[in-house]
Amino acid sequence: MANMKLGSKPEIFVLEGLTWRCMTELESDVVVEVGEMSFYLHKFPLLSRSGVLQRMITEYQPPADGGGMCTLQLDDVPGGAKAFELAARFCYDVKIELNALNVVCLRCAAEYLRMTDDYAEGNLITQAESFLSDVLANWKDSIKALETCEGVLPTAEDLHLVSRCITALASKACASDAAAKPLRNASLDRDALWNGIGSGDTPRGLAAAAAAVVVASGMDWWYEDVSFLSLPMFKRLIQAMEAKGMRAESIAGAIMFYAGRFLPGLKRNTSFSNALTGFGGDGMGSRNVTPRAANVSAPSEGDQRYFLEEIVALLPTKKGVASTKFLLGMLRTAMLLHASPLCRENLERRIGAQLEDASLDDLLVPNLGYTVETLYDIDCVQRILDYFMSSTDGLGTGYTSPAVGEEGSGSIGAPQGGTPSSSLSPIYMVAKLMDGYLSEVAPDTNLKLPKFQALAAVVPDYARPVDDGIYRAIDIYLKSHPWLSESEREQLCRLMNCQKLSLEACTHAAQNERLPLRVVVQVLFFEQLRLRTSIAGWFFVSDNAAAGDGARPHPGGPIVPKGAAAVAASAQAGVHTDAPEGKESITDVTARVSELEKECKSMKQEIRRLGKPRRSWSILTSKCGFGAKVQQAQPAMSGK
Repeated sequence: MANMKLGSKPEIFVLEGLTWRCMTELESDVVVEVGEMSFYLHKFPLLSRSGVLQRMITEYQPPADGGGMCTLQLDDVPGGAKAFELAARFCYDVKIELNALNVVCLRCAAEYLRMTDDYAEGNLITQAESFLSDVLANWKDSIKALETCEGVLPTAEDLHLVSRCITALASKACASDAAAKPLRNASLDRDALWNGIGSGDTPRGLAAAAAAVVVASGMDWWYEDVSFLSLPMFKRLIQAMEAKGMRAESIAGAIMFYAGRFLPGLKRNTSFSNALTGFGGDGMGSRNVTPRAANVSAPSEGDQRYFLEEIVALLPTKKGVASTKFLLGMLRTAMLLHASPLCRENLERRIGAQLEDASLDDLLVPNLGYTVETLYDIDCVQRILDYFMSSTDGLGTGYTSPAVGEEGSGSIGAPQGGTPSSSLSPIYMVAKLMDGYLSEVAPDTNLKLPKFQALAAVVPDYARPVDDGIYRAIDIYLKSHPWLSESEREQLCRLMNCQKLSLEACTHAAQNERLPLRVVVQVLFFEQLRLRTSIAGWFFVSDNAAAGDGARPHPGGPIVPKGAAAVAASAQAGVHTDAPEGKESITDVTARVSELEKECKSMKQEIRRLGKPRRSWSILTSKCGFGAKVQQAQPAMSGK
């Protein structure tokens, strides 16, 4: 910490209780009272340094009885008794030390006492200003000086001390942020060279060294220092940094660090006693508290609500600079504190714009409303999902067209397919996230069917390459709501596409007693159609491989699905399938057909038990293509 020593005389002040006495050969002839403290001093040293004390001593009228010393009241001196003590020592040329913790208060007290060079050369104002320039040249000292401005407002504002501290801090932080940009670019160049695609303009050793500097220095070195500022000072500092062009990522990082310190609700294991608070503000009364105070009471709900709303408004509007986890934590806290609707809507929109980055645990927002119906706040997630789907920056419906989605989802023969680009699409990630969310909220018996359907229907069908996730959620909901009617069950099952279920999901659905019979029949039908298509594809590839014709289709040949077409293309390129592998694959298909036949027989027995006529089952199996058609396929495969 920077310091400056003034004065040359030894200590002559002695503290006796609440009284400071100047121990010299002369008797004290003036008493200065500052709050509860009394200072027994001499007129001449004060007259020669302070214009205010000179005027007060000159204008002093002694009592009518003529007794007592000259008594002056200075209750409103900035910095109180501590600052006046240093000023009095300076008047007596007693040794004092200026540092970052007292220079602001002493500068304000000197201004109040009018200790200018008009009364003595090199007076206290000049000395304090000279040292203040050294303080503002150092980051740590500037932070301490800005903190001490809290105790001498508004004098520090009138003297522009607050703005000078903020400008100094903002300039230093922005200079560091700007200096880090070349280092970050060097790190990217290093990665490019490591992957073998660099241009060769940047030496690998220099790039690696620059990246090491970035890691070692840390771009968040100033976050903790500014987190001890009160809210008004922090806001002004952030606004100054924005005006100087600091990156939105750095500003958002500082705000998230600051909010995490003062909002215990963001961390579920943090208690109020562990959070130091500084809810300061112009005209806010009790909010004007210095955060570093040793004894700080737990903030009230109103203080926390005010703090949260101010932080949300302070966040940069750029998408992605604040993490989705942080925003969801802020939203939970806003609901707990009953923040304004505008604040909650702002958070929901921000979350919706980057919903693909959310995790399932963070999305499970407890229902903290006045009328609690469900365990989790379904309406909140519904609004967030609506904001995501209506976004116009490429994350919502405009990101992936239904045609691309259908192409990625595959045909009946390959429901689990997907293009490489679609697997990284935000709409696909959100669809998977919402399927998991529906599975988590489905066991809630208070969750009404229309609300469950409305939430599931927001995600379009093309966003789900495989419908196993939504099927799992539907099955859990049916298990937790056994009182649903048959029509309601069928209505609920319309949310999934039976053609896009995997083999495991189809096997489970075929044995699921909670599903309507019509849905089970659809699952079995599409599974058989998928197997028949696969068998036809195997025969087609085997015939072409045996004939040596590659993948050229025979006239009138069967339609080959995408998976079979890929196999045929590989065969044409010279990748031949060995006979044992082909037999093993056909055996697997035969086993699947046999398993499917067993499911059909079990369904037939169940229908008989329920009193259904055999004719209905015969018609059903003939329409679906079971029985004889499947049995005809087995001799053909065995002969093959």
